[in-house]
Amino acid sequence: MNTTIDRSPCCDEAHDAHPPGTESPTPPHGVPATPGAHAPPPTPPTRPVGAPLDARTVWTCPMHPEVTSDHPGDCPKCGMHLEPSTASLEAPASHDHDAGRARRGLIVAAMLTTPLVVIGMGAHLLGLGHLLPGRWRPVAELLLSTPVVFGAGWSLLRKGWYSLVHRSLNMFTLIAVGVLVAYAYSAAVTLAPGLVPPAYLGPDGAPGVYFEAAAVIVTLVLVGQALEASARRRTGDALRSLLSLAPASARRVADDGSETDVPLATLAPGDRFRVRPGERVAVDGVVLEGVSPVDEAMLTGEPLPVTKREGDRVVGGTLNGAGSLLARATAVGLDTVLARIVARVGEAQRSRAPIQALADRLVAWFVPAVLVLALATFAGWWAFGPAPALPHALAAATAVLIVACPCALGLATPLSVMVGMGRGAQAGLLFRDAEALQALRDTDTLLVDKTGTLTAGKPALVDAWSPDGGADAALRLAAAVERGSEHPIAAAVTAAAERRGLPPAVAADVRVVPGRGIAGTVDGRRVVVGTDAFLREEGVDPAPLRARAGALRRAGTSAVLVGVEGRPAAVLGIGDTVRPTTPAALAALRGEGLRVVMVTGDDPVTAAAVAADLRIDEVHAGVLPEEKAAITARLQARGHRVAMVGDGVNDAPALAQADVGLAMGTGTDIAIESAGVTLVQGDLRGVVRARRLSVAASRNIRQNLAFAFGYNVLALPLAAGALYPAFGWVLSPVIAAAAMTLSSISVVLNALRLRAARL
Repeated sequence: MNTTIDRSPCCDEAHDAHPPGTESPTPPHGVPATPGAHAPPPTPPTRPVGAPLDARTVWTCPMHPEVTSDHPGDCPKCGMHLEPSTASLEAPASHDHDAGRARRGLIVAAMLTTPLVVIGMGAHLLGLGHLLPGRWRPVAELLLSTPVVFGAGWSLLRKGWYSLVHRSLNMFTLIAVGVLVAYAYSAAVTLAPGLVPPAYLGPDGAPGVYFEAAAVIVTLVLVGQALEASARRRTGDALRSLLSLAPASARRVADDGSETDVPLATLAPGDRFRVRPGERVAVDGVVLEGVSPVDEAMLTGEPLPVTKREGDRVVGGTLNGAGSLLARATAVGLDTVLARIVARVGEAQRSRAPIQALADRLVAWFVPAVLVLALATFAGWWAFGPAPALPHALAAATAVLIVACPCALGLATPLSVMVGMGRGAQAGLLFRDAEALQALRDTDTLLVDKTGTLTAGKPALVDAWSPDGGADAALRLAAAVERGSEHPIAAAVTAAAERRGLPPAVAADVRVVPGRGIAGTVDGRRVVVGTDAFLREEGVDPAPLRARAGALRRAGTSAVLVGVEGRPAAVLGIGDTVRPTTPAALAALRGEGLRVVMVTGDDPVTAAAVAADLRIDEVHAGVLPEEKAAITARLQARGHRVAMVGDGVNDAPALAQADVGLAMGTGTDIAIESAGVTLVQGDLRGVVRARRLSVAASRNIRQNLAFAFGYNVLALPLAAGALYPAFGWVLSPVIAAAAMTLSSISVVLNALRLRAARL
């Protein structure tokens, strides 16, 4: 009779924890056995994962992270809705509110601005003035622009008001001032055209108006806000997806032994809970009873499940195997490892690019400077301008405020970042934040982990040897016995048999001894697969296999022994293989001018062998997680810009320490959340593509800033009337509006070029 039984790791004394040749997930003495086991960082009070947000939740502004509150509301600096700093399975209402309002406002603005631009700009640039000649054109523009400015653009005006009231001048200050002044001036000259000096009249004798400029500013800013609101919603969805790894309920075990399924939010530290076969662990805890393999790939990236017994720790969200476990909860809610990962993701995603900080500082200087220039322009025209002085002064000051409106400046960095991240996603590169996208350009040193980064990170058959030359026959029999197990090493054996085209066989009377081996009957012959001790227990003398097994182990490969009918039959070497794409990727990285250094916790012999094959000259092997971070810090202290590539929990400190951390998408969640870039395909060639994209995006941002500031530098003196004393030239409102719009369009088009960036 065939018996299919899942078992704990069995084929080597050591591989109950991890396969030799890979880095052990077990930390050294003095280091927490599980991420998050150390004292938690300052966070809001404990709240069960997925529970509704309450008054203890900290709320923060997406634009000003330094602004925090213990209740929802508006940011005192910019007027934006505050968002919860901790994730919940329920989307905050502010996300839906912002996204819906931005979307509705954008639709209204776009529908009215399009004909407004055709009427206003087309009359002069496209020769369509005959459609609405003379005084009727400004009236039509007034009717179309009013709903855009005071309807769709109300939120922008409100934020500008907040910035003035709280003396926190920002982009919205100039946007609000520019839009209101443009609209108010245009409405005034439309209703009372006699106020306009002849120099400011258009070719058809109609006064120049800024209605289309005000509407275009509102529409373009709303485009950015709609994209931003959508991105924040997607960010929240990603965090909630991560939170959903924790089950919705837990099976609580009462003192009398009765078991009841309860909502996860009701589980408290000290409660006992049951984890049944195939279930995810509810919360962090300690095993009280039972033995079962638990898949902790979410945390460690190791392909082998770890056998959990009494006294071992389990982590919420990890997947239980075939056994049943009784555990006591030690951490719930925001104190769990999973919740801490979510918190770190949220914090990172609220970060801003360093170049955006530069833009903010420039705006903080630019806003008051423009206001002063507008006042000085008004005073100059009032005192020294031609008659009538007041209309000339008002027109010139208004022109200064309008042409200075930083719409292009506000779009310069966010658009390039948005398009760059989108281009990266198409290429399998997920940038966590703008800082990572920018910083990767400047790196000169690349630290690489071995297991799961340079290598595939999963067991595979690398050697099969038999004292009598019958390795394939022994592999076929071993695969038949192992086929009934889901163990990763069993999968490596069966996969190797299939690759070699060995005819499948059927095993009967399969018996598993956890941590030691597996035995069964194949074609009437007794087959034993496992450790040296297991073969001896089954009456097989492993002596003829020991020399070969020892050589494999010294090379960092697991040695699985096979006995058939009481005789030693073969040694199967199970190890980690170099990814096929690794050599070409390393060559490309060297071509990019990067110095490659291997840092691994693996055995020095194994690390040296892999490094020699890949022509890596500098190797740090057998290092602990904190030592990886220390190596990174030493290189940084010498002036190097360091990028780190890894996939495991032991890489997390170095990934966080590095100037840019890159995590393999096939690695652990905690590694991914510690890194700034995720390589979705788990391929080192992604590092090359990521760096090239970083170079292109940084260049694009600087080009956009040059477009935005360059326009203002040229247009402001013209708007103020600098050329009037010498040439009698003033900046026509039509030309000013067209130039301002074209400035924003140039920024948009330049950012869109990143979509075609060659990686």
